[in-house]
Amino acid sequence: MSGNLVSDNSAIIKRLSRIEGQVRGVARMIEEDRYCIDILHQVQAIKSALSRAESEILKNHAHHCVEEAITAGSAKAQREKFSELVDLFERTKR
Repeated sequence: MSGNLVSDNSAIIKRLSRIEGQVRGVARMIEEDRYCIDILHQVQAIKSALSRAESEILKNHAHHCVEEAITAGSAKAQREKFSELVDLFERTKR
């Protein structure tokens, strides 16, 4: 993702680091044979946090990569960026 603002990346990195900690916490919970519903609640929280991180990365892509293709006026670059998004969304439906 070239052209991103440093602050955009640092916020996403912080978010992903928190998610990483949550995943380690779930592994510990499993090792400690904690109550399954408590573990599942944490897994749901991780999924939600990943979804928010994904949304931020997608926004960055739109604000930087897609916008750059549009302002450059290159129809080829615009089609490529659009195709990337379509491919991504098609994969999520599988």
